[in-house]
Amino acid sequence: MRHVEDFDLTEALMRDEESRLQDEETERRKERLRAVGIGELLSLELPPRENVLSPWLPSQGLAMIYGPRGTGKTFMALGIGYAVACGAPFLDRWAAPAPRGVLYIDGEMPAVTIQERLARIVRSCDQEPAAPFKILTPDLQPGGMPNLSNTDDQGMLDDHLDEVFLVVVDNISCLCRSGRENEAESWLPVQEWALRMRTRGVSVLFIHHAGKGGGQRGTSRREDVLDTVISLRRPGDYKAEEGARFEIHFEKARNIHGDETKPFEVQLKTGADGGLVWTSKRLEDSLTERIAGLLLDGVPQSEIPEFLGVGKATVSRHKQKARERGLLKG
Repeated sequence: MRHVEDFDLTEALMRDEESRLQDEETERRKERLRAVGIGELLSLELPPRENVLSPWLPSQGLAMIYGPRGTGKTFMALGIGYAVACGAPFLDRWAAPAPRGVLYIDGEMPAVTIQERLARIVRSCDQEPAAPFKILTPDLQPGGMPNLSNTDDQGMLDDHLDEVFLVVVDNISCLCRSGRENEAESWLPVQEWALRMRTRGVSVLFIHHAGKGGGQRGTSRREDVLDTVISLRRPGDYKAEEGARFEIHFEKARNIHGDETKPFEVQLKTGADGGLVWTSKRLEDSLTERIAGLLLDGVPQSEIPEFLGVGKATVSRHKQKARERGLLKG
């Protein structure tokens, strides 16, 4: 009889423990989800959303820059990161309003290459970082680089996020290694990580490769939650000896409009001191100059549309502009 009573008592204790665990899980779920009414939402004192890099990268912003291999994506990403840490301008068009901490995650460059590039950036900038600029690069990691598609590896970054307001992921192919690139489901763990970063007040800038068709490589699901998508494109008359010369096109821009979204062309050159010099011009101006240059070189006007990938009417319009600017005579 005692054994039956002991069994009944044990069973009752197990039921009580199971009920307690269920109640705790219910409370945890309530804590995870908080719905607010319109009145409560409108009464909340929420901090204004400032820019990390004006005008296109807001605080808690998610963005992507992509382009063909060898375009100059890493030079551009390092330049952006350094400008944000300094609170400095970049490309004479964008500017970091205040210094903010940066974590730059490099997935493929040798450490010596990153060192050389950063040294050139430092030589070319009048300001020094007033906020942390931290770098994770493969050669300095005894255990290898984290896979941002893996939740455990994502947690490895937490110790490096103190005072950080911008994380640069260079690049998606090297640092998000699980699943297939063209499968939307494979991107979900990375997207969830990026959204958690946003909740923590951290912006994320993804660097990615262009596919054969010219768009960003892999699933378009990546763009769903992004504020900004910037495409780097080779000009139609690009020559390999010109190095990093490309056009910047805004394909998605939630927070900007008008002239700020118009495409423009940039080129990276080496200064007299070995530093980096970025030049930029409106794409309209660049196209006028390129068409004028081709005409002056004796290229028939009828061949220019195919050469530059533009229409005949565009060539005629820019030829007239070149005459008005004195680039062509007659």
